[in-house]
This record gives sequence, C-alpha cells and structure tokens, in this order.
Amino acid sequence: MTELKKAIDQISKDRGIDRDLLVDTLEEAVRSSVIRKYGENLDVEVSYNDEQGEIEVYQFKVVVEDDDVADPAAEICLSEARAIDPNVVLEDEMGFKLAVEDLGRIAAQSAKQVIIQRMRDAEQEIIYEEYKDRKGEIISGIIQRRDRAGWIINLGRTEALLPKEEQIPRERYKRGDRVQAFIIEVLPSGRGPQIIVSRTHGEYMKALFAREVPEVSDGTVKIVGVSRDPGSRAKVAVVSKDRDVDPVGACVGIRGSRIQNIVQELRGERIDIVVWNPEIASYAANALSPARVTRISVDEDEKSLEVVVTDDQLNLAIGRKGQNVKLAAKLLGWKIDIFTESRFREVNASKKFLEQLASVAEIHVDNIISAGFGSMEQLAEADDAAIDAIAGMTPAKRDDLRAALKLMGAFAKPEETPSDEEADEGVANDEVQESSEMAQTDTDSAPIEDAQKPDEA
Repeated sequence: MTELKKAIDQISKDRGIDRDLLVDTLEEAVRSSVIRKYGENLDVEVSYNDEQGEIEVYQFKVVVEDDDVADPAAEICLSEARAIDPNVVLEDEMGFKLAVEDLGRIAAQSAKQVIIQRMRDAEQEIIYEEYKDRKGEIISGIIQRRDRAGWIINLGRTEALLPKEEQIPRERYKRGDRVQAFIIEVLPSGRGPQIIVSRTHGEYMKALFAREVPEVSDGTVKIVGVSRDPGSRAKVAVVSKDRDVDPVGACVGIRGSRIQNIVQELRGERIDIVVWNPEIASYAANALSPARVTRISVDEDEKSLEVVVTDDQLNLAIGRKGQNVKLAAKLLGWKIDIFTESRFREVNASKKFLEQLASVAEIHVDNIISAGFGSMEQLAEADDAAIDAIAGMTPAKRDDLRAALKLMGAFAKPEETPSDEEADEGVANDEVQESSEMAQTDTDSAPIEDAQKPDEA
C-alpha cells in the first residue's frame, strides 16, 4: 500500500470523513494546482488509481494541421500526433500523462492547502449534520475560554457559545469547569457550525424535568408552562393525564429528591410547582401560591385579573420586588392586579360613587376612570378644563356633575369668616385664656419655690 493510500485511509478513519469524499477532494486539489501552473486553457483530467494508490493526471490535446497550432497547451500538430499514434486523424483528442511530481513546490503547497480546507469543510459539514437535529437537547462540555459574546464551551469535536444574555445572573465560571446547557440554535457558518446554548431558557427547565422525572419523560405528566427569574425563582405549571398520578408529587419526588437535583443544577433557583387548571381563576390562585387568595375577578376581554387577598397575605402574593406576581402573570399570560380586602372595599365604594356620578352626567363610568379620576374627591378638586377632557363631556353635563358632587358632599365646607364683634370677642377670650394660663403657671410654680427654701436654709 502506497503512502498516499495509507494517508487517505487514516484521515478517513480519524476524522470520520467519507473516503469517496476525501478522494474527490484530493482530485480537485491536484487539478487546481495543475491549472494554476499551466493556465486555464489546459484540458486535464485527474483521477485516483486506487489499485496503485496514486493520482494520475492526463492532459488532452486536439489534433490539428501542422501549420494551425495556435495553443501548444491545447493543440498538437498532425505529424507529431502520428509519430505517437499512426492511426490518429484531425480533430481527435490525445491524452498525455503528466507527472504529478513535476508540479513544483508551490503547486504542491497549493494542493496541500486545498486538501486541508476541503477536509475541514467536510468535517464541519459532518458536525453540522450531527447537531442540527439536536436542537432542544441538553449538552455537557468544558469551559474553554471567554469570548466577547460569552463563554466558549468545548464539546469535544466542536465548540458551543454560551452568550452573556443566556447565562444565569451571578453565575461565575473559570476555565476547566464542566457545565450543562440547552441547545437553542445550530447555525452553519464559514468557520464551522455555530452552536448556541442557554442556561436561562424556559425549555431548559422542561428538559431538566424530563430527564429527572420519568412521568414527564413518558408524557404522563405534562409541563404546560414555565416562567423563570433565572438563578432566583421559577414557576412550573403541570397537569397529569392520569388521575392516579399526582403531578406535583411526581415532580418533587420522595423527600424532594427529584426537584432537588434540578435546583442544584440551576444554582439554587427556587422552583414552585403549580397545578394547571382550565379555569383561569383557579389557575391564577394556584400560580400565586404560597399566598392564599380570597376572590378573583376576571376580565376576559382585557385578559386581566383583579385578585383580592387578606392584608396579611399581601407581601406573600406580591413577593420580594414583585417577583411572585410577575412570575404568575408571565405563567398565565394575563395581567394581574392585587388588592387587599380593605383596599378592595375602598376601590369598590369609590367606583359606586363614580357610577352614580356618571349616571347623572349620562356618560360611561369608564370614561371618567380613563381620564384619571379614581374618586369623587378628585373630581371635586378638578378644574373645568380637566373635567371637559373626559370623553363625552359637555358644559351642561359638567354642570350636572358638579351639582351631583355638591349634593353628595364632595366639596369641603369653606371656613366662615368671623364678624368684627366675633373677632373682638375672640381676642378678648384669648386674652382671658392667656391670663388664666399665666395664673395657672404661677400657681403651679409656687410650691416648687417653697419646697426649695428649706434646702437653701
């Protein structure tokens, strides 16, 4: 076996590249080198002789009249052609074997570069084909280096990029750390396939549950939705297709063993398992856990919820920096407004008054609320321009509104200005009061002075 044949077989085995593809690449590389040396007009045919283990290059020339040779590289005169083969005629093509070793050092180097590039392209194509269908999988690799866009993870035959925006906040890496991530994109590129991974994606959470919880993996328990504040807290909505299987218990595991593995992988991210319910009010109550909900009002058109909790449950419902209610709203895809019982009563009372005023003015109460008025006191303090800005308002309706406000006692009573006699009487009374206080002060201080005299003596 020749050295070339050994090299082809070894490269094909080590790199996992198809042997025929490698041979085609080698033939094309040699052909490019020949053309580069002898010119574009050269008609050559390159083939690999597998039995002899060598590259064969043939140059073809067209037989022309002795005096008609215009391009010696592509044509041969009839007399020379018949000296080689007496049977040739005009317009025949004759092949001449070229010695590959005659290509020269530059041509050989060029062929080597083409071979290396084609091998690299073939290898990258194989890697792309391998990973393009693995989108949505969890992969494991070793942190190799930091890049401007994020961290580069060594996967063995290739690399993956963990962008900054896909990293868990406050998570720190150093070279050599082993890390798991979720493949979110595989892109072909000139330098090889670009594998983008994430540790913050909601689907990563689903993949971790599928790996740790057999009931999720086999479809008995379905994860309906995930909302995350990566590295801090997450809510996972689940539902069971089997009445005998508790979805929460299945995900948590005995003594929390299953969910604990996921929490550790996500660096302590707290996970709430929420039971999904087709009824949005019940689903919302579950999503706001651990807070206990008193009542929920549903607005289907606006996809918004008014949730009422007792005063002592407000902090639990909202969560630290609003985290609990934000995650619940993201999980549901609905807007959530939370009220305490006392605040809810105030808001309802104010709305009832506004509805009465709207009825008097013959406009819709939503027009008043949309204009920024939440109570009748705000309406009473507003000037005419602010009231006229309410949709549907007219000067006549405004007068009716103000009359109704006055009737309902929304205007504060002005302080009465005292008459001259009352003012004088008030001054006299003040003087009497002041004298009385001074007298009282003297009386109170006297015993103290008397009590001090014996000591002085």
